[in-house]
Amino acid sequence: MKLPSADFLPAGRFRVGCNYWASHAGAHMWSQWQPETITADFRQLAEARLSLVRVFPLWPDFQPLHRLCANLGDFFEYRHGEDPLPDTPAGRAGVDERMLERFRFLADEAQREGLQLVVGLITGWMSGRLFTPPAFTNLNVITDPEALRWQARFVRCFVEALRDHPAIVAWDLGNECNVMGRATPAESWVWTHTLTSAIRTADPSRPVISGMHALAASPREAWSIADQGELTDFLTTHPYPLWTRFCDQDPLISLRPQLHATAESLFYAGLGGKPCFAEEMGSMGPFIASDELTPQFVRPSLYSLWAHDCRAMLWWCAYDQDHLSRAPYAWVTIEQNLGLHQTDRTPKPVVGAICEFAHTLAQLPFAELPARLVDAVCLLTEGQDQWAVAKSCFVLAKLAGADVNFHWFERPLPAAPVYLLPGLCGAQSLPRNRWLELLARVKDGATLYVSLDDALLSDLDEVFGVTVAARKRRPVAASANSNNLFTYDGFPLPVTGAFRLDLDATRAAVHSREADGNPVFIECQYGQGRVFLLTHALERTLAQSPASLGAGKFGEAWRLYARVFAAAPSRRVWTKTTVELGVTEHPIDDNQRILVLVNHSGRDLVEPALLAPGWQLASVLAGQGSAAEGITIALADATILHVARR
Repeated sequence: MKLPSADFLPAGRFRVGCNYWASHAGAHMWSQWQPETITADFRQLAEARLSLVRVFPLWPDFQPLHRLCANLGDFFEYRHGEDPLPDTPAGRAGVDERMLERFRFLADEAQREGLQLVVGLITGWMSGRLFTPPAFTNLNVITDPEALRWQARFVRCFVEALRDHPAIVAWDLGNECNVMGRATPAESWVWTHTLTSAIRTADPSRPVISGMHALAASPREAWSIADQGELTDFLTTHPYPLWTRFCDQDPLISLRPQLHATAESLFYAGLGGKPCFAEEMGSMGPFIASDELTPQFVRPSLYSLWAHDCRAMLWWCAYDQDHLSRAPYAWVTIEQNLGLHQTDRTPKPVVGAICEFAHTLAQLPFAELPARLVDAVCLLTEGQDQWAVAKSCFVLAKLAGADVNFHWFERPLPAAPVYLLPGLCGAQSLPRNRWLELLARVKDGATLYVSLDDALLSDLDEVFGVTVAARKRRPVAASANSNNLFTYDGFPLPVTGAFRLDLDATRAAVHSREADGNPVFIECQYGQGRVFLLTHALERTLAQSPASLGAGKFGEAWRLYARVFAAAPSRRVWTKTTVELGVTEHPIDDNQRILVLVNHSGRDLVEPALLAPGWQLASVLAGQGSAAEGITIALADATILHVARR
């Protein structure tokens, strides 16, 4: 059976678009209705080569329920203000039919301009303000059964009314609904299941998109990535460095912010088991980065998302809102200047960057980019800060010339040549059955890397070839902010973490030691495979440290990962010479590959064409260069190559 998601954001393709509120009124566009503005806005968005637009029927405008009470405050009935609910399908669902007609006009205009719509159904949270129908003021609309009943009615009515419109390509549960009210894991699951079921009952042909932000990695927490992946067809990230934990550490136009959207989208896709795209993305305005420099953030971010099969990027948002005086714009200053266009409709430089990217992809001689080679699986566990660890793991691997996917350790393990278990915490992070399954993979030839935060492990001597003479808490002076160092490959790195393990190497080779000689990074053979152990919290501390990948104290930490990947046979054909160059390899067949080279270095690059024996540069598909003179990758841009066997 053809899945409803088959035609929406298929693998290997990429769409660009934006989130949309009308330029004249923002979130209040439905009550301050100006159809001529919609027409002008959509024409301008189409001219900018955008193809996908996320739109929002504001919940209290579309379902304006008032709760009327009689004697002693007992509930009597729901009305639209003072007017009885009409005796129509829409009226019985509490829906204002005038708003449905306004939305149909918007969809007609999108169709006229060749724009496709993602509809965020329960728009009760927007830009810092909670919007609910008056009847549900002061209720927890996630858990209250009466509020949930009317949400389901609204969703079913809206979808039934618009399901035949060709401009609509997907139904989004709503805008970041996980912040509309507190919930337990069971309550958040029930809310999501109720609304996804209402959508699919009314329209089984279109995919259901999560629309959530800042989901939990652990399936034991509310609003988890796993639950959203179970119940929806597409997961979404809203990867603003300003609002995402540990991502506001560096200037926006540097490497970690440029990789943020990709890392977080892969994190969600890996833990949720569904495709994920960057549904909201932006610079968060000129206070964070100037309009002139913002293209240096968006171009490498777009190429990286595309190369890692993250399907789409929707900018937040279409138009500046600095002329609006209503809440939330009056409350949250930074929400006012986030548009692709200024209030007077002047396009900002980011529009040109997005347009050029879309044009480049349209000119390529293939429609779908083949899947990239993946060198390792990063296994995430209970007890740790999974996002901090995952983000650092992704960046360190990328610097080392490798690519990773993410996986929850408690699920059956995927096949992989390298397994990364970074930042282990506590005494319950490794379920015994899964640990034994992992060790069996290593015995058969896989490579395993483990780094320790405050974890307690068994099997150290058998697996890693070391014994613990003593475990002791480090003094504060020897924490992550100190100058306590170890040296690897001739480069000093800080010792981090709360605990020190005094190790005796029985079979392990010691690659790095603390100043007093205590082993800190070791390697050991295990069966046919290799294991590596790092006894401090590299990944978590790296995520928490500003400017840590430049000339700072963690600048050479990627070399540890390079050592791990060197222990496994490489399937790559390109060798890079610039650490900050992101390289993905996409096999077409056994004899041809597409290479995507993304420049995160902050300068123009010329890379030698260092290909594996028997391979040659067939053509430069985007960018400039030759095998003889080297490949040019412009500042904050990408070059796309076709390589083939001789």
